[in-house]
Amino acid sequence: MKQRLFPLASILALVVLCAGGCSVRKFAINKIGSAIASGGSTYTSDDDVEMVSGALPFAIKLVEGMLSDVPKNKELQFAAAQAITSYAYLAVQPQIDQGDIDFDQRQQLRQRARRLYLRAHAHAMAGLDIAQPGFRSRFESDARGGAAALKKNEVPLIYWTAASLGLAISASRDDVDLISRIPQVDALLERALSLDEGWNFGALHEFEIVLAGARPGSVDYANVRRHYDRALELSGGKSASLFVTYAESVSEPLQKRTEFLDLLERALGASGKDAGDLNLTNAVADRRARWLKDRIDDLILDTERHALEGKDNL
Repeated sequence: MKQRLFPLASILALVVLCAGGCSVRKFAINKIGSAIASGGSTYTSDDDVEMVSGALPFAIKLVEGMLSDVPKNKELQFAAAQAITSYAYLAVQPQIDQGDIDFDQRQQLRQRARRLYLRAHAHAMAGLDIAQPGFRSRFESDARGGAAALKKNEVPLIYWTAASLGLAISASRDDVDLISRIPQVDALLERALSLDEGWNFGALHEFEIVLAGARPGSVDYANVRRHYDRALELSGGKSASLFVTYAESVSEPLQKRTEFLDLLERALGASGKDAGDLNLTNAVADRRARWLKDRIDDLILDTERHALEGKDNL
């Protein structure tokens, strides 16, 4: 999940210019909003998850504060959607799986994650509505038709629009109203894939794998495998999160223990190398892979061991 640190010079310039008149302040914020969305050093090459997740709340409040002055700034809406989704994924989502919390605490965390993802989605939709005036109303009445108007340079914003809504659905699978919006996520991903399927090391294909388990009904594992193979090709095998995602989405529900372990080992191997912009997601995947390995006996039945025990009892 790509994030950008705000250039220090831009922040200092904003502080100075905000002391001026309203028009000067808005002009400065618009200029700096573009810099935030398109420049500066990235979070993604940093493998310190705590540092990044700790920095994101400041970034979120800064961006949303600027948006109160310039709500029609597409770059700031994009930055807000990206930062809030990333914060929920990095800081809140991992707490949901902790074994030392009770049911009520887990539910509260799920609700918080859902609220954050929907907050991010609102920013992303606002950004698309600015890029394509009237997009929201067209999209809500005809998701596929509305998405058809989106352009290649909007793929990053399309991704965060789809990801924030898709993750909100995953965090609240008993919410019928949210589940009914899966076709919106599908329409966005379908359009983004048609425009630039290789974007961000195959992230669009990988998110298709994540979404497969959230859709009602049986999973089309053959289609999931196609997305996995293509994402693997586009990432060059450097994406640790791809292996973890496939392990949880396919190997675990199909109870393929050997495949599950092999994928987790591949994830750990990938996360142990410098992968540039994949370093942050690889660090998160590394933690997830280790946690899954520790819980494998709770997740997947060891059929070989049980078969041997059965023979011993004969």
